[in-house]
Amino acid sequence: MQNRSPSGGGESLLFLTDDQLRKGIEAMFFAYRGFTADPDRILAKHGYGRAHHRAIHFVNRQPGTTVNNLLDILGVTKQSLNRVLRRLVEDKLVDSRVGPHDKRERHLYLTERGRVLEHELSEAQRRRMRAAYRAAGPDAVQGFRKVLEQIMDPQMRVFLNTMSDRS
Repeated sequence: MQNRSPSGGGESLLFLTDDQLRKGIEAMFFAYRGFTADPDRILAKHGYGRAHHRAIHFVNRQPGTTVNNLLDILGVTKQSLNRVLRRLVEDKLVDSRVGPHDKRERHLYLTERGRVLEHELSEAQRRRMRAAYRAAGPDAVQGFRKVLEQIMDPQMRVFLNTMSDRS
């Protein structure tokens, strides 16, 4: 039984060559560059980088998340996250509140300014994703999602599914 690509190219999807895998890897690099280009321009105007964007994104997705939870999500060091959060708090984009049950915990929320910036960044990425999804079609979108999930570490797949359940 030969598994052929939906495009009719006849390439087996079960036995990919190194050349096919290399092309996929390169496509991921260039897609990521395109995906981050618009937000990078917006962030640069404010003197921020991608680490700030990721923090803003996930604080928006989980208002009240703790610093420790954000550390787990982002997979960065405490020192680098503290540098990013300190700047976001100083610039009044993120509000850091003492935990209601544990005074050592810090719960993070976007301020109105933070929500405005997050919306601008996300809208730029949604426009690009929407156009790509429309051009590729629903079967490709489902396949793309499956491929991305299989590339992820298993614990991130679980996290992504719990985030999707909240939407």
